[in-house]
Amino acid sequence: MTQPVPTDAELMVAHQAGDRAAFGLLVNRHARKMWSVAVRTLGNAEDADDAVQEALEAAFKRAGSFRGRSAVSTWLHRIVVNACIDRMRHDRVRRTVPLPDAEPQAARRIDPAAELATRLAVDAALAELSVDHRIAVVLVDMEGWSVADAAQILDVRPGTVKSRCARGRAKLAVLLGHLREEAG
Repeated sequence: MTQPVPTDAELMVAHQAGDRAAFGLLVNRHARKMWSVAVRTLGNAEDADDAVQEALEAAFKRAGSFRGRSAVSTWLHRIVVNACIDRMRHDRVRRTVPLPDAEPQAARRIDPAAELATRLAVDAALAELSVDHRIAVVLVDMEGWSVADAAQILDVRPGTVKSRCARGRAKLAVLLGHLREEAG
């Protein structure tokens, strides 16, 4: 008979009690999504790797302060967002052009050059947004977090997230308007 899969909260309690494997299981569950938020926020994989590493180290060290007022995943994403903000505010993020995904040509349905150009344009437009607007747009529109969850991650009110997303989207619409014209 298989054992039930422990919840994030159960793993956190186990980690706080000294279970060395529990935190690793949490990392396995959430690191990929944390990295996705980081790479879209920071603009390149190398900086995202560093931010996630910093966030996971901080989470490991501060796990004793976790009180369960939010979901463990929300708490972890808040830490990675803070790591990204720190990296951006301290001008340690180098602007680079991300490489395209190594996807087989047969699996692509659209022109790879056009796809890369669009991706680069979106990345450049995201980089033009303020830190607050960029993170809100990444969390809600690109990563699929609800406004309420994004508000918890950012430690702001839901209305603030909605406002940041609206302003970010408006600026992105202007910055990326040429893509609509090219497609039409």
